[in-house]
Amino acid sequence: METLETSPQSPGSRCHRSGHKGARFGRGLFFLLLALAAGFVGGYAGKSLAHGESSLMSATVDPAQMDEHVERMVKHLAVEIDATPEQKEKLTAIAIGAAHDLAPLRDKVKRGRQQAFDLLSAEKVDRAAIESLRAEQLALLDATTKRLTQALADAADVLTVDQRKKLAERAQRFGHRFHHG
Repeated sequence: METLETSPQSPGSRCHRSGHKGARFGRGLFFLLLALAAGFVGGYAGKSLAHGESSLMSATVDPAQMDEHVERMVKHLAVEIDATPEQKEKLTAIAIGAAHDLAPLRDKVKRGRQQAFDLLSAEKVDRAAIESLRAEQLALLDATTKRLTQALADAADVLTVDQRKKLAERAQRFGHRFHHG
């Protein structure tokens, strides 16, 4: 069981838990998967802006293009963790499955964003509609994180402890680029 350290803290310090390596490891893997998902969505968003309506962000996403993109991402990751061909194959299947499950959520996010703009620029503020949109977006976020967590756990089952540690270290380095402290 984790316990909180009770030593006095300076105003800028953070509360630490004893036995925090396991929590940091889990957080690291979660943030790595989240970063990969953000890269996946961001990559498609960039292509959408660059190529117009027939792009990857349109309603008719070419599954082959999506699969190819995911395969490239897994290939790069597999090199960094020295994955075997069998592991790479399993990781690719996990990532493609998650990508296909998450792809329909992109349109919902896009519609929600436009709806928020419409609500906030309306003549009269409709607080009930804003609250309803907030609840819908939270449900969407919950569904997304549940699917990402499932993919994360599936990928962790495929990897060795050493490979998971490499991923955690990579995630921590990645996180330090965006957070100072």
